[in-house]
Amino acid sequence: MSEQELRADIGVFGGSGFYGLLEEVEEVWVETPYGAPSDKIAVARAGEKRVAFLPRHGKDHRFPPHMINYRANVWAMHALGVKRLIGPCAAGSLQPHVKPGEFVVTDQFVNRTWGRKDTFYDGPLTYHVGGADPYCPELRRIAIEAARAEGIPVHERGTVVVVQGPRFSTRAESKEFARNGWEVINMTQYPEVILARELGICYANIALITDYDVGLEGHPDVEPVTHEAVLKVFAENNAKLRGLLFRMFDLIPAEPPAACRCRLR
Repeated sequence: MSEQELRADIGVFGGSGFYGLLEEVEEVWVETPYGAPSDKIAVARAGEKRVAFLPRHGKDHRFPPHMINYRANVWAMHALGVKRLIGPCAAGSLQPHVKPGEFVVTDQFVNRTWGRKDTFYDGPLTYHVGGADPYCPELRRIAIEAARAEGIPVHERGTVVVVQGPRFSTRAESKEFARNGWEVINMTQYPEVILARELGICYANIALITDYDVGLEGHPDVEPVTHEAVLKVFAENNAKLRGLLFRMFDLIPAEPPAACRCRLR
């Protein structure tokens, strides 16, 4: 591939289900200063845009959440010229009104992970990136608009608490998260989103709700979450997510706004 063909406008952390029907898909390996990314990146044309797809867990799902090289994954997208990054993920619901099969376009996160490499600024260069509003407002708006157009039930905002994994929460932990009013629980949103911010990349998360978390005991639809159940619901809703993403590709402008707050100052 030529240097120009290696470029992409939009990045997606998702697997082959999102680009399997595209033509002229080229897979590239991107070297990074932070080690190897999770897998090769598939670059393809979607309408007028070039889109890069990277499975965050690897194609064979070999990397559990706490072992993903988030810095390498985000840096690899940056190296390809990606300016917009979409991070869909499977997630559990902490609130009865957020139902399995629905999508949440998160606007805040709470980090409950530890030991993850979560910054590109380890010194001697230091930069204190703002974290008040970590998700790109333009990409969030586009994601909500695309979900509505696809007829997908969508929550326009929500806080995701990011846990270390790979285990699921205890009932006591889940109850604490729910009492705090948080809507979504996941294992991969941190540090992915904040690393994108450090590189000036607009980032949006779309959380696909696969289950109710265990702290909602007493709710008639709640059963303890299992890995198999999560994968089953995610697979059933993969087509909806794919339709939403490809509609987003059409709606995303060629360039971020000049005043985009995701840019590094």
